[in-house]
Amino acid sequence: MLAQLAGRIPHRVDRRRVIEIGLASIVALAAGTLAIAILEGPPVGLLDASPVFLVAVVAVAARYGTLPALLTGVGAFLVYDLLFTDPRLNLAVSDPREWLDLVLLLVVALAVGRLASLGARRADEASRLAREAQALFAVSRLLSTTSLEDSAPAIVERLARDAVMDRVWIGRVAGTRERTIADTEAGTPAPAALTVSTLVRTPGDEPSRWVRSHVPANERPAGQDPSVARSVALFRVRMEADGTVRGSVWASRARTAGDPAREETRLLALAADQIGQAMRREQLAAEATEAEVARRGEAAKSALLDSVSHDLRTPLASIRAAAGSLIDPAVTWTAEERRATATGIDAEAERLDRLVTSVLDLSQIEGDSLHPDLEVFDLATIVEPVVERVRPIAGGRPIEVAIPDDLPPVRVDAVLLDQVVTNLLENAVRYAPAPAPIRVVARSIDPGAVELVVEDGGPGVPSGAEAHLFDKFYRVGRRGEGSRRGLGIGLSVVLGMVEAMKGSVRAETSGLGGLAVRMVLPAAPAPPLDAQAGPGVEAEAQARAASAQRTEPATADRPGP
Repeated sequence: MLAQLAGRIPHRVDRRRVIEIGLASIVALAAGTLAIAILEGPPVGLLDASPVFLVAVVAVAARYGTLPALLTGVGAFLVYDLLFTDPRLNLAVSDPREWLDLVLLLVVALAVGRLASLGARRADEASRLAREAQALFAVSRLLSTTSLEDSAPAIVERLARDAVMDRVWIGRVAGTRERTIADTEAGTPAPAALTVSTLVRTPGDEPSRWVRSHVPANERPAGQDPSVARSVALFRVRMEADGTVRGSVWASRARTAGDPAREETRLLALAADQIGQAMRREQLAAEATEAEVARRGEAAKSALLDSVSHDLRTPLASIRAAAGSLIDPAVTWTAEERRATATGIDAEAERLDRLVTSVLDLSQIEGDSLHPDLEVFDLATIVEPVVERVRPIAGGRPIEVAIPDDLPPVRVDAVLLDQVVTNLLENAVRYAPAPAPIRVVARSIDPGAVELVVEDGGPGVPSGAEAHLFDKFYRVGRRGEGSRRGLGIGLSVVLGMVEAMKGSVRAETSGLGGLAVRMVLPAAPAPPLDAQAGPGVEAEAQARAASAQRTEPATADRPGP
């Protein structure tokens, strides 16, 4: 028992604590002495009120522990012997029965003090363990609900409070140094110290221990005050996962506070382990994301190559077959037949060019290298020429254009918008059988936006497919379309070009019964009257529209599975 008590005596005696315990013991004995004097004196007249001292012993044990309780019990024995047993003010005892009473008082006082101290210590330990569990649960919850960068500030605040530290910060390994990701005193330099205590983990159930080492002179801040450095205690707990050091949890407080207690050490160690595992999980998640991105990129490349090779092979086969027939001396051609064959070759070459242009446009959009030249235009000056250009291939499909004269101008790239409208009209012509109507409608939806709608009266698309029409390589299959299905990237190009012009696009069921593609384009303030009167704006719009007409648009495919 004495060995256990000696093991609990701190190596460094806190004088203030000793004085506090001494005064508390004296006050408890004085109060007990006064109570006994009242109880044994007149008019109460009790023969033996010594058990009152047990209350004093229990009070000291509950507050300060076993050793102060034992000392208080011995003091109670001596005080009762001196003041309340005959002869008074003398340690000699005349009646042998009073010796028995004194010995019993001492034994009972020691036993009660010991039990009270154990109960208080266990209650205090249970309270500390509960606080430790709450702190660890809070750290675990923060790491599981948010990223480490977001949860780290709250974690260091919690560790500083529960581990009784003046400052806590987390350093993450970045190359050969550590980068601070959270600090309770962010923005201020790390505290200077002559030594740093590093927590050394031990195998098995042995408790970890702090090992102190000196900070090299070249790593100390220049011009630091030695007295300040000597007053600071610096602690470091390495964060490890899978045998790799990923950073450190750093803490500091006044050197007079001593090393962290066992509970504080355990809290810092377990928190460092959880943070290290969180870093490992984030690294694995990042690697998995990179692998998935690479896999999807390879899948997209493979799909693009397969689709491109198939769709390029079809017109090339037609061109080679027609050209081979033309140069075959065994085949006799009339002038009309030669002209029809040459026309077929030209059509297939044009289709081939459009396929290549569509792929190049998609690559520009995917590579974020599409930079539109946004200028102010009257929407009709761009849309109407496109409609007139598409009418010859529309067959028996009527194309209606409804653009109000008072529609505000739009801020767009004329070439890109020309190609977008062309893609959508050709898409409608391709999938809306004659005599299904096609309509192009524009309206102002608010002072800063204009809506342009291209819709048709065709069969439309299955319910739920609208949300996927702008996905790459997505197509809605059609009966009888054979091998000429297209790449399924026409509407992906439309989406990329409209978004590049700061607009948005969506697909829905048309009021005509088919498909409607709605584009929202940014509106621009109307030009001044003098600018409208001059030929500059109109000439520029016509030039841009003419340039757009000369540009071959990409083939628009209504995507499908």
